[in-house]
Amino acid sequence: NSSDLSPPSFILASIPGLEATHSWMAILLCSMYIVAVTGNCAVLFIVKTEPSLHAPMYFFLCMLAAIDLALSTSTVPRVLAFYWFNTREISFSACLVQMFLIHTLSAIESTVLLAMAVDRYVAICHPLRHAAILTNAATAKIGLVAMVRGVLFFLPLPLLLLPLPFCGSRVLSHSFCLHQDVMNLACANTTPSVVYGLTAILLVMGLDAILICLSYVLILKSVLRLALWKERLKVFSTCIAHICVVLAFYVPLIGLSVVHRFGKDLAPLVHIIMGNIYILVPAVLNPIIYGVRTKQIQRRILNLI
Repeated sequence: NSSDLSPPSFILASIPGLEATHSWMAILLCSMYIVAVTGNCAVLFIVKTEPSLHAPMYFFLCMLAAIDLALSTSTVPRVLAFYWFNTREISFSACLVQMFLIHTLSAIESTVLLAMAVDRYVAICHPLRHAAILTNAATAKIGLVAMVRGVLFFLPLPLLLLPLPFCGSRVLSHSFCLHQDVMNLACANTTPSVVYGLTAILLVMGLDAILICLSYVLILKSVLRLALWKERLKVFSTCIAHICVVLAFYVPLIGLSVVHRFGKDLAPLVHIIMGNIYILVPAVLNPIIYGVRTKQIQRRILNLI
């Protein structure tokens, strides 16, 4: 029967035995989503209206805010519908679109984080050339390259899954669609999808992480050449916010990958929690981190309040 080979829908993951807590989980996720939307919209508004923040680092911060808004909005409303109204089914096409958005937006965010690391490197190691290298036009081009790079690398993922038959279980491991999760439900040879997915991850997130680490090695070498510890701490303190944002992005990403690779025997609760952390925690933390570390943003928020 051809209807068995092309499933009309997938079933989003539920926590066995904890169905009664779904409403409380929905309230928690909704609260985090509201904080994420409010914080990132505030960052976009403040950077737009504050002339002193019209610099590459804050334009990159606006890109992060827009990405986090898009990533959380592409997943959280559907998750809330599941927890509040028990609508566990998601159509095959909607699942592929959601999967594409999650992976593409994550790739774009990784590229923007790399660009921010380069900005810090140029500002600290070559301060006299910073304004000439990272102009507004160059910043816009970097944003465009990040978007094109994410789309080109991760558009093949749903296309590789599209012709596969799905004739077994349709229950996902998360409350949203991820490539590896959907791929594991196919009852056919998924080697091309596995190889391409791993290659895309390594060439985008893996390469970006290596280059970010390299940029901070060069920054540390430059900082350690300064004579006084106060000068070293003052210069390196300009990188603290970016380091925290990088950790907020890569730690959940690595944790989710480890759970997928080695956590097949773990409780469903672990998969669901790790997935929600990956989607929401960076979006919640990023505006808070830069709000705490940036005096101009602090002052503008206080004025707005």
